Amino acid sequence: MSVPPVRRRAVGRLRTAIGALVVALAAGAAVALPAAEAQAAGAKGGKVVYLTFDDGPSPAYTSKVLATLGRYGVRATFFEIGQNVSAHPAVTAQVAKQGHSVQNHSWSHPDLSRLSATALNAQVADTDKVIRAQTGRTPSCLRPPYGAVNGTVRSKAAALGKQIVLWSVDPADWSRPGAAAIRSRVLNNVRPGSVILLHDGGGDRSQTVAALPGIISTLKARGYGFATLCG
Repeated sequence: MSVPPVRRRAVGRLRTAIGALVVALAAGAAVALPAAEAQAAGAKGGKVVYLTFDDGPSPAYTSKVLATLGRYGVRATFFEIGQNVSAHPAVTAQVAKQGHSVQNHSWSHPDLSRLSATALNAQVADTDKVIRAQTGRTPSCLRPPYGAVNGTVRSKAAALGKQIVLWSVDPADWSRPGAAAIRSRVLNNVRPGSVILLHDGGGDRSQTVAALPGIISTLKARGYGFATLCG
């Protein structure tokens, strides 16, 4: 049976976006793409990006990020620190309740490539446990702190059933360069399939919160849709 031209073009655009995403990530990294195209139904021409937030949950900033995402009808992926989940479990529960993906970012944000196998296992397993307690789901993905990945991290992540997810657009919002700089750095570098790295925890994230509405509204105006990773 022949494939209609419209369907062929849609498949081609999806493959292009996936290719751009995979190429943009660090060598050896794997990324979990949305299971259903319906998650990106709002995109024009198959243009999809992935908003991700690291180092939460934060009682001061995560709720503000969630409010903005809710206002624009956007879902994102939150890579959370286990000890922060333990300290603020209700915030993680709210992230999941609003339909976002909650994934593993280690227990205490060490450089996993410098840890023993036993310590690395504990960093991942302990974080899985507290996230599962609040969301009912075990994370399928791991984002190593600092993007520090080597052969040991890859092999241990695979043994623990985790895909490693990094990023392709980093506005360095953690350095607090100003909301305008964060916004422009994202918008100047985003492409179909981009994984955008932002932070909702780990410090003062007021600039990220301030930049987020402009990032989302501009990308929507450009015809982008948003989807979650590791769903």
